[in-house]
Order: sequence, then C-alpha cells, then structure tokens
Amino acid sequence: MSKPFNDAFLKACRKEQTPHVPVWYMRQAGRYQPEYREIRKKYTFFEMSEIPEVCAEVTRLPVEQLGVDAAILFADIMTPLQHIGVNVEIRSGIGPVIDNPIRSEKDVERLTEIDPETHVATTLEAIRILNQQLSVPLIGFAGAPFTLASYMIEGGPSKNYHKTKAFMYAEPVAWKALMEKLGTMTISYLKAQVKAGAHAIQVFDSWVGALNEQDYQLYVAPIMHKIFQDLKDTGVPTIYFGIGTGHLLTEWNKLPVDVLGLDWRTSIQQARAKGIEKAIQGNLDPSLLLGPWEVIQERAKALLDQGMEQPGYIFNLGHGIFPDVPVENLQKLAAFIHEYTKR
Repeated sequence: MSKPFNDAFLKACRKEQTPHVPVWYMRQAGRYQPEYREIRKKYTFFEMSEIPEVCAEVTRLPVEQLGVDAAILFADIMTPLQHIGVNVEIRSGIGPVIDNPIRSEKDVERLTEIDPETHVATTLEAIRILNQQLSVPLIGFAGAPFTLASYMIEGGPSKNYHKTKAFMYAEPVAWKALMEKLGTMTISYLKAQVKAGAHAIQVFDSWVGALNEQDYQLYVAPIMHKIFQDLKDTGVPTIYFGIGTGHLLTEWNKLPVDVLGLDWRTSIQQARAKGIEKAIQGNLDPSLLLGPWEVIQERAKALLDQGMEQPGYIFNLGHGIFPDVPVENLQKLAAFIHEYTKR
C-alpha cells in the first residue's frame, strides 16, 4: 500500500498551516552517504544524473533514509550548459571546469538554445519515474544566470569573481545578452521539469552575494524578475537561494518569488526585521552537523522558535551537507524537527 502524499513542504511554501515544520537538506544526496559512494564508484557525476533509473535512486535514497519532507532532483547546475555550447567537466576536488570561457560578445553570440525534451530528456524521465515512487514533493532546480555566468567567464570556481565583474562593467551589452540567453535557457529548463512532474522549483544563485546591492539591482535583478514572473504560469512554488546574500534580501523581496532561502550568516529575525514577509527557508550552519547532538538540537530549537513566529517556514541548512557529516545526525535532526513542531 502506498504512503499518503506528504504535502507539508508545499503548504509551507504557500504560507499555509502545516502539521509540522517541514525539513529537507540541500545536497541531501551526496558523499556523506555510504550508498551514494558505492553508486559513485560505478559512474561519473554526469553519468549518474543522465541515467534516469540511477538519478531517481540517488534522489529517492535520502528521503527514505532521513525522513525528510521533500526530495530534490539529483543533477548539477551545469547540466543544461553542456547543451548550449559550453564545454564543462566536473573535476573531483575542484568543481565545474570550463575550457571555452566567455571572453567577448562573440563568445556570447555562439551560445545556442536548449531544447529540453531532446537535450535533457533523461533528466525529465527521472522526474517522471520519481513521481511514481515518491510520497513527498519533488523539487526541481537550476542555476541562476549570474552564478552560471561566473563559471562561464572565470572558467571554473573563483574566490573573488574579478573576471566576471570586469566583464559585467566593461561589456554591458554582452553582459545583458548573456543574462538574457541564460535566463531563457533557465525558464525553458525549469518549465520542462515542472511539466515532467516537479512540484516546486529552487533557483540557486550561489555566488551572487559577491555583488553589492546597486550592481545586483542594475545587472541581475531584471533577469531574475523575468524568470520568476514567467514561472508563475506553472503554478508551482519557487525558491531563491544564495550564499552571503543577506545584504540583497530587500531586493529579493521585490521579486515575484514565493520563498527566500537564507544562509547561516543572516538570522530569520534579521530577515523579518528587513520587512521580509515571504516564506523563509533555512538556515542551520552545516558545520554544526559535525558537532555534538546536544549543540545541534539547541541551535535547531532556536531556529524553529524563530521560524514559527510567522506562517511559511521550511527548515533547511544554510548551505549543502558536507561529506563527513554523520548520517545519524541528519536522521535525528529531521525526527526532532517533526516532533518539536507537531501541531
């Protein structure tokens, strides 16, 4: 007999009453799991995400193992870039590396368009499989244009994003064209995920915190507004998340997005004090998961107390799970959140 569908996460996104505070963890499918490491021995990262049955298994595993209220599709923000003319490779210990970085307006012009039903057909098939297997909502996701552009211009991860900012300032026409191309790709990719069965969407703008508020407003906000406005047609909740973005929250609050994800540097109280009335997701420091259970529980309780002061709260981490986090800590934390917040 199949389990009844647990929609607590979707209700929280819509700021509706929930039976408990829902919880899921960013990077909840990953190297901290012995089962994931065994699967990883057989396939490269992209192979795992491009074999629908394997992708579905890796996505489903943490839901069953941890007792969380949502699944997030196993993929990478680089996945669609492979299909628009970007030569990207995920290198162990480094991350995405691109051997044909953007250097000029001509490089932007050479980028092609994505056809989701052809280019990411295996990803969409994994979503359809998961819809038959999961009893919790499935979150689809994509990288935001600024964060994708930062990899495409830098050629890989960066500590300062100097090349990205220099291109943004020196080549405003090319920058706008790049944002529009990546925005169109993101909308098309995410709409295809929803059509295949994703119940919600998270857009990761991991590195946009490198910008100040003025530059965000000028160079990034217009395309983010377009993305979230266009996704309204899907009817599913949308989430926006980045690292070190507390100073951008008032700008984010103007976007037609449903949920704002906080990293651990900005408290829920601080966000609310800025006038944020949207649903909030976050934001335990993932480093705490390496500490003793008593400390984890104490900090989680404080977060829950803040989050429950207003409707629309989803418990999550302020960034992804580290590889050396004990599985038991995540299991105990999910169980504690449910028990502590039962209504």
